[in-house]
Amino acid sequence: MFLGRKQTALVAPEQTLPGRSERPWHLSERHAVLDAPLVTDTAPAGHEVAIFGLGCFWGAEEVYWQVPGVWSTSVGYAGGDTPHPSYEEVCSGRTNHTEAVRVVFDPSVVSYADLVKRFFEVHDPTQGMRQGNDVGTQYRSAIYWTTPEQEATARELTEVYGAELARRGLGSITTEIRSAEDTPYYYAEDAHQQYLHKNPFGYRCHANTGVAFPA
Repeated sequence: MFLGRKQTALVAPEQTLPGRSERPWHLSERHAVLDAPLVTDTAPAGHEVAIFGLGCFWGAEEVYWQVPGVWSTSVGYAGGDTPHPSYEEVCSGRTNHTEAVRVVFDPSVVSYADLVKRFFEVHDPTQGMRQGNDVGTQYRSAIYWTTPEQEATARELTEVYGAELARRGLGSITTEIRSAEDTPYYYAEDAHQQYLHKNPFGYRCHANTGVAFPA
């Protein structure tokens, strides 16, 4: 959580911060919880990559590393224009990124559809540029698909969940759905990786919303 400027609208790409050509910080080699490689350019054979933005990435990562079939997770920045941004730059609202969790999973154990359902059930996808008390463009809800099949599933389930929210009078989904190829994922600083494992009493904002996916 960052208590600085609360930017609630994306800025024009030409007005974003310049960033840098490569990541300037070192990252641990292994996942602190799952003991898998932390940085993976490609998924292992038989695995897929999913990228989600659902508010503060500390809690978002914790949600997903607990799911059976998830091989590795990391937190980073997606959906923006500044290459290799820092946490402070993202929180300034001048990079257009959202805080994201990258999930490497085995679809023979857990389906992408189940990951999307979990995504919707642990945050409020109707809040636009915020999540609860966290206000700013870096907290917007987002799904960045990595295969055409993922896109089809994400859009179908968004429609299904949106209909359930509408039935309950709970607002319209504002989740951004884009191709991961159009919006590079940049790894966040090492201190943010598996943050709630390193700081078990740290800030959390994710919980079951009480709106389960329709059977």
